[in-house]
Amino acid sequence: MIKLFDKYEINDFDKLYEYTGELGAIYNKNKTYFKLWAPLAESVEVVFYGKDGYDYNSSQREIVKMSYKDRGVWEVQVNGDLDGEFYNYVIERNGIKNEAVDPYAKAVGVNGTRGMVIDLKRTNPLGWDSHKIPNLNSPLDAIIYEVHVRDFTIDNSSRVENNIKGKFKGFWFETSNEKNKINTGINHLKELGINVIQLLPCFDYKTVDERYFNDENYNWGYDPLNYNVPEGSYSTNPYFGEVRIREFKELIMKLHENGLKVVMDVVFNHTADTDESSFNKILPKYYYRQNNDGSFSNGSGCGNEIASERVMVRRFILDSLKYWVNEYKIDGFRFDLMGLHDIETMKKIRKELGENILIYGEGWKASSSPLENKDLSLKENISRFEDLQIGAFSDDIRDAIKGSVFVDEEGAFINGGHDYEETIKFGIVASTRHKDIKFDKLKYSKIPWAVEPYQVITYTSAHDNYTLWDKLSLVKPLATKEERIKMNKLAAAIVLTSQGISFIHSGDEILRTKKDIDGKLIENSYKSSDYVNKFDWCRKEKYIDVFNYYKKLIELRKNHRIFKMNTAKEINENISFLNLDNNLKNVVAYVANGNKVNDSLGKIAVIFNGNKHSIDIDLNHNKFIAVLDGKDINENGLYEIESSLVKVKPISALILKYI
Repeated sequence: MIKLFDKYEINDFDKLYEYTGELGAIYNKNKTYFKLWAPLAESVEVVFYGKDGYDYNSSQREIVKMSYKDRGVWEVQVNGDLDGEFYNYVIERNGIKNEAVDPYAKAVGVNGTRGMVIDLKRTNPLGWDSHKIPNLNSPLDAIIYEVHVRDFTIDNSSRVENNIKGKFKGFWFETSNEKNKINTGINHLKELGINVIQLLPCFDYKTVDERYFNDENYNWGYDPLNYNVPEGSYSTNPYFGEVRIREFKELIMKLHENGLKVVMDVVFNHTADTDESSFNKILPKYYYRQNNDGSFSNGSGCGNEIASERVMVRRFILDSLKYWVNEYKIDGFRFDLMGLHDIETMKKIRKELGENILIYGEGWKASSSPLENKDLSLKENISRFEDLQIGAFSDDIRDAIKGSVFVDEEGAFINGGHDYEETIKFGIVASTRHKDIKFDKLKYSKIPWAVEPYQVITYTSAHDNYTLWDKLSLVKPLATKEERIKMNKLAAAIVLTSQGISFIHSGDEILRTKKDIDGKLIENSYKSSDYVNKFDWCRKEKYIDVFNYYKKLIELRKNHRIFKMNTAKEINENISFLNLDNNLKNVVAYVANGNKVNDSLGKIAVIFNGNKHSIDIDLNHNKFIAVLDGKDINENGLYEIESSLVKVKPISALILKYI
C-alpha cells in the first residue's frame, strides 16, 4: 500500500473523510454558500476580488474565514447577491498559506486564475430549456467527427466573420450560400451527414493566454486547469465568466438543432500543473498517484497522473461529468488516456450517467503506472465491462489499414504492407470473437478484446499523429496523387462499412494536410500555429469527389444495419469471410446476410483490394448489382454484373448486392 501521509494509509483516509454533500460556491440571489473539501488544513479563507474582470491584477477586496464542519469540509455563508464576484480560497497548512482556485468553480476569470460566483440561469441562451436534443437509437448509430474548435473556422477560407473566427460562435455561424461556393463550417457538417461532433478539449486549459488571440497562441488543450468551465480563448470575452458559458451553451444548442450530438474530449488522467495545481495546494499528493519513493508517478507522460481510484477523486470526476451533462446538455465523453483510469471508476461513470450518454476513450496509457494493469481501463480489459457500453479505440484496425503510427514510412493493407488480412478482418467484426478469424495471425491483439461491437471505436486517424493524407504521402512518396486518393477512399470504405462505432478525423474527407511554412509535414501539431492546424476549405473544392465519396459512404452506413449489427452473435452468424486463393494476397472478402437483420440490401458481398493491380474473385453466383466501387456509391445500384467471376479494380472496395 502506498502511503499518503505518515499517519494514514489511503483507504483509512478515504473512510475517514469521504463527503457526499454539495461542494463549491452554491449561489442564490440573497446568499452564497462556499464549501471546500480540505482535510488536514489548519484554516481556510475565502478571498474576494470584486466584479471587475478587466482588473486582472486587482488586490484582495475582502477576506472571510471559513469554519470546519466535518469529514474534511470547510464552509461559510456570505450574504448578498454575489453573482459575478471573483474569489479564491486560501488554505493554511503547517503555517504556510496557499491560494487556490475552487476545483468546483463553475465560472472563472481570464486565464482561469480566479473562480467566479455565477447565476447560471442568466447564461442560458434563448430557447435553451426547450430545445430538442437529437436521439440515437443505439450507440452503433453514432458516426463521430472529431474536430478542434479553433481549427474549424480560423482560416479566411471558412468565410466566417473575422471577430468570431476560431471561436464557439464561429463554429456554428452559417456562412451565406453564395453562388458556386462550397459549404463550410456547420453547413459542411450537415452536408457530410455525420451525427456526432467530438470536440477536442473545451474545458478551461492552461497553455493559451486568453488575453491574446494570435497565430502562435495555440494548443489542442490537453493541459487541464479548471475542469468545470469552458475554455476562455474560444469566447468573445474571456474576462467575464458568463460569456464563455453562454457561448458554449449556444454552440451546443445550435449543433443539437442541426441534428448533431456533442461529445466532449475530457482529460481526467493528468493536470497541467502538479505541485502548483489547485488540487495539490488544497491537499498535497491526494489527487495524484505516487511511486514507492513518494515522487509523483507519470503514467500520462505529462508529469503526473490522477488517482481516480481514490474516493474523493472519483467523486470529483463523476461530479464534473454529471455537471456537463445536466448544465450543458453534453451527449457523451471521450476519455483521454482512459487506460489510466481504474475499472471501477469507469463502471460507476457508465452506470450513473445514463444509457443515452456515449462513453469511450483511449484504451492505453503513455507510461507505467503504480496501479496494476489488471485494475486499469486498458483495451485488453474492455471485456471486463461485460455488457456496459464503454468503447475503446481500435488501434488494431487503425494500423492495419495504413501502417503503424510509430513508424512513419511503414505501410499496411492500403499502402503496400503485407500480411494484414487477418487484422483487417478482426477490425471488420469489431474485435469480437469470430469463427473465420485466425487469431494467431493477427499483428497486434491475439485474442478478441471486445464482448460486443458497441465497445469498439473503428477508425484510421485522429488528431494524434499524421493526418491520413500525410501518412499516405510519407509511406508512398512516389505514388501518384490519384493512387493516394484511392488509398484514402479505401480506408474510408473499410472504416464506414465495418462493425462498431465509426469515427472520422476532421478533414480526412478533404485530404487534410498539416505542413509548416517550409512545407515540412507536422505529426504532432498540439502547439503548432494556425498555419499548420487550420482547416483549409479550398481543399474541399479541389477534392470535392473525395468529399462526395465520404458523404455517400456515411449515408450508406446510416441506412443499413448490416454495417452496424447490435451484437457479436449477430456478426458471427451473418458475416462469413471467403477462403481466398493463396495467390490473392492483400485482399479481404466476405458475405453478409442482411436478410437476417431485416436490412433492405439483403445478401451482399464486400471486397477490399489493397493491391496496385486488379484481382478476380469467384463468388459462386452469377448476378449482382454493384452498390459501391472505388469511384461511386449508390445503394439503388451503379450497374449490374452477370458473372460469378468478379473483377475488383486496384486499391478499391466493391460491394455487391445479390439478385
